[in-house]
Amino acid sequence: MLFKKFVLIALGVVLAILVSSLTGLKGIAQSPSDLDLALYHAPIHYQDTDSTKYRGDYITKFNYDGDWRGTNNWDNLQLFALNAHAYYSVVETCTHWFITYSFFHPQDWTDIPFDQEHENDLEGELAIVRKDGSTFGKLEGVVTVFHTDFYSYTPSASSLRNGAESIDGTLTMSNYSGSLHQLTTQEAKGHGLKAWPYAGNFKGASTEDGIIYYPSKTTTEVPASGNDRDVQYLLLDVFAASGMWQHQLDEASVSISTALTYAGWGTFKGDSSGSCGAGTPTCSNNSANTPWGWDDSNDGAVYKGEMALDPAHLTDVYFDGLGTFDTTYIRNRFIQDLRDRGYNSANLPISWPTQLNLNSLIGKLKTQCF
Repeated sequence: MLFKKFVLIALGVVLAILVSSLTGLKGIAQSPSDLDLALYHAPIHYQDTDSTKYRGDYITKFNYDGDWRGTNNWDNLQLFALNAHAYYSVVETCTHWFITYSFFHPQDWTDIPFDQEHENDLEGELAIVRKDGSTFGKLEGVVTVFHTDFYSYTPSASSLRNGAESIDGTLTMSNYSGSLHQLTTQEAKGHGLKAWPYAGNFKGASTEDGIIYYPSKTTTEVPASGNDRDVQYLLLDVFAASGMWQHQLDEASVSISTALTYAGWGTFKGDSSGSCGAGTPTCSNNSANTPWGWDDSNDGAVYKGEMALDPAHLTDVYFDGLGTFDTTYIRNRFIQDLRDRGYNSANLPISWPTQLNLNSLIGKLKTQCF
């Protein structure tokens, strides 16, 4: 009888400890999925449109036409539905998440004589998110891609300050679906991207041509016209199986004449077939870049592709006021996948940026935080 009583007491003590432990865990943030993290911080996107060719300004996915051929995206613009999509990737250090977002257009077009057109267009941004103990962290700043220049912005409460590059403005935030989202904006035709309202002619007024896109992890919509104020875009993981990054890896050592999607490292194939160049004398080939091919023309010690491949280094150069800041990675699929495919400084992908040391990038990988 005494033994049974002892067992019951012991079980009660164990149960109490378990309950106490579980109660304590309620205050600890759980790691979100990459998709949920990307959705939480994804931009509400203001896309300026031009009435002479609305469809040329709709955002969509690279394989909107059912294939991964880079040289027919211009030609197929009028033949397929332009469902709204945006790409994202997540890279992680012990102190931050770095999220790239990018918006694809089949055409970079113009109706201005002596301007330039090219097939395919992908511009976007890097979001810098501190792990502050909350589930989704705190957005500290973004760096956007405006053609061959990068522009940086911070929310009003950010601790980030000018570093080697000057901060270009303050982010506007808006509540949507239970969280605050940054507002971004893209030009018509050329599609350079900045924080809203610093690019293009569309601020959301009823008298202006433009589309407002809202992020979703389940829904993709086609604008009703070039003046649609509520269109959902579907977030696509760059690292998805048979996706954009997988196709780059598969063609990383393939000649341009054989490759289907890429003209080289970080650059889409694109030619002058169809009507490219009809609005202007010039249609340039192979002129659109991925996040691992984005480059600012004059930002010093930050090199081509680092916005995706080494975003902690880019952030460290661009900003001061970072506080505790880790520059090595516990998760970086870009570097990990290159290493696992056998690439290194002695075996580089075709047209790898000469200023990027791949062995040094691989050396920034680690397995845990200390």
